[in-house]
Amino acid sequence: MNPDYNAPPPGPVIGSDRITSLDLIRGVAVLGILLMNAVSFKLGFAPYFNLSAGGSETWLDWAIGVFGEIFVDQKFMGLFSLLFGAGIMLFIERAETRESHPVLLNVWRNVLLLGIGTLHMLLWDGDVLMVYALSAFSLVALRKLSPRPLIAIGGLIFLLSALGSLLLQYIANTTKASLAGIWESADASANSSSPAVTDGIMEGLFLTEFFLRGLGLILMGAGLYRLGFMNGSMTTKTYKLTAAAGLGFGLPLAVAGVIVTALGDYSQEVAFVGQVSNTLGTIPASLGYMSLIILWDQRGSNWLKRRLMAAGRMALTNYLSQTILGVLILTVLLADIAVNRSGILLFCLVVWILQLWWSQAWLNRFRFGPAEWLWRVATYRRGQRLRRA
Repeated sequence: MNPDYNAPPPGPVIGSDRITSLDLIRGVAVLGILLMNAVSFKLGFAPYFNLSAGGSETWLDWAIGVFGEIFVDQKFMGLFSLLFGAGIMLFIERAETRESHPVLLNVWRNVLLLGIGTLHMLLWDGDVLMVYALSAFSLVALRKLSPRPLIAIGGLIFLLSALGSLLLQYIANTTKASLAGIWESADASANSSSPAVTDGIMEGLFLTEFFLRGLGLILMGAGLYRLGFMNGSMTTKTYKLTAAAGLGFGLPLAVAGVIVTALGDYSQEVAFVGQVSNTLGTIPASLGYMSLIILWDQRGSNWLKRRLMAAGRMALTNYLSQTILGVLILTVLLADIAVNRSGILLFCLVVWILQLWWSQAWLNRFRFGPAEWLWRVATYRRGQRLRRA
């Protein structure tokens, strides 16, 4: 007899079974990620890393850029990555009570995510889903570790990403390679005398900026989830102290990174070294933000909180739709129109309003977001009821 016949059918986590703090954190994170990604939709990757490389035409643009470097850059992706690690552990825990092969099911689920990320990469090469999917395999292998070793290993890998940035800076400075497309305009590649080195730096940037950092945060997120930090089970005092210490330590590190880069006149000699302190501040700042959100979740419900939770439940749909809207509007329709950072911020605000509206409206009628539903159907390889009864 097939043991799956006796297992309850997979269904959405609803009502009191949902961990509301995770939905709320995820909703805040996915909207915050747009602030990071929208710059590259219109201006490319160099202005994302380098405020002087484009889009900073007025004092308001510079203020928006500096604000983003301190309060947004890396922090919301940090939140999202920590949550992804928690989500993997949550999926495995719940699958173990319902499925005969929960680990294989999780591996298959992340193979599908890798496919989604690959398709997303064809639309925009800043995709993070592929990194998450690849990192998930490492977490599955380490899933039996207790929380503190998971956090320690994740922290060590994350630290390697910061050290990798220093190595990239050393290579760039000693080879005098062009950082076209990374720190300078892509047009600067015409002046590069060492394109092979530039390509190597690009590959190293992916390894340090995306993969190692993402993997480290995902492992830490899994450990923090197992400690009960993300579900709000710790004391109010713990979250208040974490918020104060995390933001009090993480944000000054981000400020230091901005100062180092500015004192270096935004030259390529400080391209990566200026990012190191911001990277080191990511974990404490992200945990500080997370603590504030959990404290907010413990208060009474309101319309904004409900809509953010809905956006969090549709995080995959919203993440993909941000790219579709960004590429369609900023990259294609406004291709010949100059848009600076203040204009990009306006775009983000409009998309936020749309996503807060449609997430709640959709989930009032349906049980899953559209991308979440397709992913779920493919994961379990059987139909899932979409419309609410």
